Amino acid sequence: MPKPVDQDSRRRRIADAVCLLADERGLEGVNLRDVAARAAVSLGAVQRCFRTKEEMLKFALGEVGRRVLARVGDTPADAVLAVALPERAEAKVWLAFLAQAAVSPTLAPVLRANYADLHAMFVRLLGDPVRARAVLALADGLTAHVLIGHLTPEQAREVLAAQLAGHPSTAPAG
Repeated sequence: MPKPVDQDSRRRRIADAVCLLADERGLEGVNLRDVAARAAVSLGAVQRCFRTKEEMLKFALGEVGRRVLARVGDTPADAVLAVALPERAEAKVWLAFLAQAAVSPTLAPVLRANYADLHAMFVRLLGDPVRARAVLALADGLTAHVLIGHLTPEQAREVLAAQLAGHPSTAPAG
């Protein structure tokens, strides 16, 4: 009798493998065979979980968005730092998905939903939809600048502190 498989757990493991490969190679370097090897499952297992590469990428992007939201703290400063200065690998993967979503009708709606969730969280914390939009856009820009070495994480924190200075309870520490 075949051993029962937790498909949700397997799908998340495959999404983790997608993210590891995307961190190393960018999304263009992600293929089903390498994902299967990295996830330690058969190619058939990947294909049973996801009919296409696009479907697999769509699921992985959703997982990245859930992880970002789960990491956000309860204060505006914590939330901004979590979004603007994520782990380097996660930031690289997020920006790879962002670039791909610009040309992918499959990924674009997932990324829009992720941004809508982040915007709603910032509105809840900041109380102002326009300010929430500005902070979210600033976070994306700072992430890119830190990744390419144009800014250090410390410089990005200074920019965030200056942006949030109008709200003393939201200024990041450090």
